[in-house]
Amino acid sequence: MPVMKKFTALIFLFAGLSLVAQGSGRNHYSFDASYFYGTIAEHNTDIAHLITGHPQALILGFNKKSFGFKDWEKRYNYPDVGASFTYQDMKEPALGENYGLYVHMNFYLLKRSLMFRIGQGLAYAGNPYHPDENFRNNAYGSRLLSTTYLMANLKKENIINGFGLQAGLSVIHYSNADFKSPNTSTNTIGLNLGLNYVLDHENLPAYSPKIPGEKYTEPIHLNLVLRGGVNTMGVIGSKQYPFLTFSAFADKVINHKSTLQAGAELFLSKAMAERIRYQSIAFPSGDTSGDEDSKRVGVFVGHQLVFDKLSVITQLGYYVYFPYEHYVGQLYNRIGLQRKLTEKLWASVTVRSHWANAEAVELSIGYRL
Repeated sequence: MPVMKKFTALIFLFAGLSLVAQGSGRNHYSFDASYFYGTIAEHNTDIAHLITGHPQALILGFNKKSFGFKDWEKRYNYPDVGASFTYQDMKEPALGENYGLYVHMNFYLLKRSLMFRIGQGLAYAGNPYHPDENFRNNAYGSRLLSTTYLMANLKKENIINGFGLQAGLSVIHYSNADFKSPNTSTNTIGLNLGLNYVLDHENLPAYSPKIPGEKYTEPIHLNLVLRGGVNTMGVIGSKQYPFLTFSAFADKVINHKSTLQAGAELFLSKAMAERIRYQSIAFPSGDTSGDEDSKRVGVFVGHQLVFDKLSVITQLGYYVYFPYEHYVGQLYNRIGLQRKLTEKLWASVTVRSHWANAEAVELSIGYRL
């Protein structure tokens, strides 16, 4: 478990640094608690046998409110940053109960009556896969899972003495990104209804005026990146194997919020090499000879959404060199968090997937020329 522990530490290091960086002046906080009732989406027919009931959950949130003390807060319409805890009963004995801890951000629209929250963190699976005791759970191959949740709520604060209401839709996702097989994952979609409370609601400051007509750009920069981690070859009982990815990409800052990216990368995967060897031995009359090249070369485009020193990375790629086509699709995507360490050095934690099928959690270090 040492690699997963490092992954855990990085997530909360990134989140902690971002929260500290946003402190300025006096801080103001709020709490919220919501009841969730939903259903597991059948994103993969392999989990059909696990969809037997309607999962229920409790979502608790702690928020630090912003009022424009920093310029980036004004650009994003004064978002909240905070932490969440979830308890979810999956209403299926093989899946059991999950407990999640997240860092989240709340964004507001329509005069702050519509809230959109995105939370990223880690979850503890109470009843993961076991070959003898719980073979039906092919969704969670490990106790420690990566988890994301989305919430879109109509929200009204401080209706009576600091108390308010919120209600809407939420999605809770659990996966271990192929850190250990099986890893079919689950997505629960449901309705939520809850209360919120603003501390010291009688003494909230006014929002700082937004910056009118603000423009910003930078010349094109080159980034060199080394990504690594461990994953499995997608077979239950598989060992964990190391991988390395070497990336080079150009970025173009178009404003304070957005940076566009385009580049190429080389993938070296021991798990892919073992998958080829396994397929050639287990299925000697199949399409795999065992001589296929496990290396891949991809090209990608991407977007970087900037929040002060913390960024959200989204990329879409295509394998232009792809000798072994029987394991994953030719299109891939990457999403994650990036943290600016110095003016030129940055680090990131990302998940690389092929649509809903996650292949790896990547720990990266990059240098921007």
